[in-house]
Amino acid sequence: MRFLLLSFLLCNYCFSQQDITDITTVVEKWHSAAANADFDTYFNSMTEDAIFIGTDATENWKNDEFKAFCKPYFDKGKAWSFSTLDRNIYVKDKAKLAWFDELLDTQMGICRGSGVLEKTTVGWKIKHYVLSIAIPNENVKEITELKKEFDTNLIEKLKAHQK
Repeated sequence: MRFLLLSFLLCNYCFSQQDITDITTVVEKWHSAAANADFDTYFNSMTEDAIFIGTDATENWKNDEFKAFCKPYFDKGKAWSFSTLDRNIYVKDKAKLAWFDELLDTQMGICRGSGVLEKTTVGWKIKHYVLSIAIPNENVKEITELKKEFDTNLIEKLKAHQK
């Protein structure tokens, strides 16, 4: 009986570790594809219904919209280059969804990414990704002041759209 319990626990641990390894590979390959302007690899790493939320408050892209936005950058051979500083991955055993957060070294300084992956018939794919610029707490006041006009205008537009 103990052997069966131990075997079950070890199999669950191995399953989770394999998923974490596979997810790490997918996310790193995805970032690398952007750095190398490899459009097909980049978008094949995402689900067809993927969402990408960028650093600008107006950037909430459905996959097809994001492809259209990105295509000219990839075609010029220069997209963006993010290297991972830290990443946390969360997988529930035998789940088809996983989530992660990461700190990235980017041309914008340190950014935070977070995402959801879905396990498909061909492996893990990115379903939802959010990129945000990490702002130190001591700089929030000055950043808030810098973007005040933009935010005020967008808030008014969004509130008017809700009515």
